[in-house]
Amino acid sequence: MLVEAVMKAPVISVDPSTSIAEAAKLMLSLRISGLPVVQSDGTLVGMVSEGDLLRRSELGTQRKRSWWLEFFASPGKVADEYVQANARRIGEIMATNVVTTQRNAPLEDVVELMGRHRIKRLPVVEDGKVVGIVARSDLLRALAKALPTGSEPVSDDARIEAAIAAELAGQSWGRNGLIRVYVQDGVVELTGTILDERARLAARVAAENVPGVKSVTDQIVSIEPMSGTVLLSPTGT
Repeated sequence: MLVEAVMKAPVISVDPSTSIAEAAKLMLSLRISGLPVVQSDGTLVGMVSEGDLLRRSELGTQRKRSWWLEFFASPGKVADEYVQANARRIGEIMATNVVTTQRNAPLEDVVELMGRHRIKRLPVVEDGKVVGIVARSDLLRALAKALPTGSEPVSDDARIEAAIAAELAGQSWGRNGLIRVYVQDGVVELTGTILDERARLAARVAAENVPGVKSVTDQIVSIEPMSGTVLLSPTGT
């Protein structure tokens, strides 16, 4: 799936001269936690989020240090923190090293960027202009639509068995053929052996995701490679 399928457009944004008070009220009224900062021609110049408004002198939450830590902090860093706590305009506190994406980027790239940079949203940019925004909530919305609802048509046992076997064969932890699948009336029985206990839950998840599966019974035996210790299914279901 591509970014274009889940992004929000048009985008609610502010310009650098917007007051912090206005931006805060806008985020509260729209129930959003971040805003792109754009110039009058739509060019992206920054990003402001709730996190940028937490260290404020009005709240008494500005960064404070003991005198000896203050001694080791550079004057420039202390000056930056003063601006963050006391500035009045968004352009003075916004983050300028904004991570962006494009319409045709796959969602896996978006998730990777969000995780690597520890951010919750990405502006979608074309020719330097903001054309959309994709946030974690948009990904969750797409996930909710993609997940099975339980109303999928029931497949026959042979098709279910083949689908599970194919999924296992496509995974590094399941392609050794040691996990066997038997299906009767939509009830899946997993047997065989695994060499890593974590593969047990993975096999169960693979089975449960196949349309038509009513329940899964786990009879897999786990063998610890180094000691040879045998572990049975903790529940047998």
